[in-house]
Amino acid sequence: MTVRRDLVGAVLAVSILAVAPPLVGSSYLVGVLTVAVIYGLWAASWDFMSGLTGRENFGFALFIGAGAYTAGFLDTLAHLSPWWGLAAGMAAAALFSLLLGFPTLRLKGPYFALAMLSASAIMQRLMLIFWETTGGEEGLYGIAPLFSSPLAYYYFVLAATVASVAFLVMLARSPWGLILRAIRGDEATCLAAGIDVTFYKMVSLIISAAFGGLGGALYAHYQLQVSPQLFSVVTTITVIIMVYVGGMGSIYGALGGALLLTLLTELLRDFGQWRLLVYSLTLILILFFLPGGLVAPLWRRLRGGGGR
Repeated sequence: MTVRRDLVGAVLAVSILAVAPPLVGSSYLVGVLTVAVIYGLWAASWDFMSGLTGRENFGFALFIGAGAYTAGFLDTLAHLSPWWGLAAGMAAAALFSLLLGFPTLRLKGPYFALAMLSASAIMQRLMLIFWETTGGEEGLYGIAPLFSSPLAYYYFVLAATVASVAFLVMLARSPWGLILRAIRGDEATCLAAGIDVTFYKMVSLIISAAFGGLGGALYAHYQLQVSPQLFSVVTTITVIIMVYVGGMGSIYGALGGALLLTLLTELLRDFGQWRLLVYSLTLILILFFLPGGLVAPLWRRLRGGGGR
């Protein structure tokens, strides 16, 4: 019954996102929703590894930027079909996660988070140093769009995100996800039980990075340019806030949190110079009074179940 209610809720939410642009008839709304859905993919990807295992990744922007720049390089330098950029972006992000995760996931305490944060900052700096190839502060321009119609691209991004989040939710609710949650609860007990903790964390990081890279490639082909700002800590913190608002460890809640905060940002434009203050106060109130998040706990209450 719970699974059926979850499926009905997911179909309803996706249907609303699908019919909203044609009903409103606003090209501006299409752009806002496209960016919101991409942020939702990033948030769900971060939540899969960090939300389930409890190992916060403060350098997640590294995977976003890797996916975006890989897609940009293939299009502007190699002149390949832009569709290759999606798969290549996932592969590049996964490769970075493998190279960095293998040594850093063995670190205890906050050192994994700090190591990933440092790697992201170094990559941002390298994009500036090798400006002749990367475009420096201005980044790469002239990236080809996947679709000529913004509405068609929105539906493609929505379909890709829904499929990705559905896959991540299935993994999170499988025995694999149960092991990841057990690692978050008591890593020492998992080790004593003979579970290869490093292996599970490594594979979950690769999966998280791959879908983050996919989101980066989708972003590149939507904005038609990429810049070193994608590697910044601000990008990672924005994604983490969305996850906390949506509900840590739920995957679908992270997607909901991203949509909610992105749309809230646009609704607050009429507040002018007070927008940032109102936005910050709203975040503080949500995080203070709802430490478990807003979207996922609300849905669990509506469906009348306590499970994820």
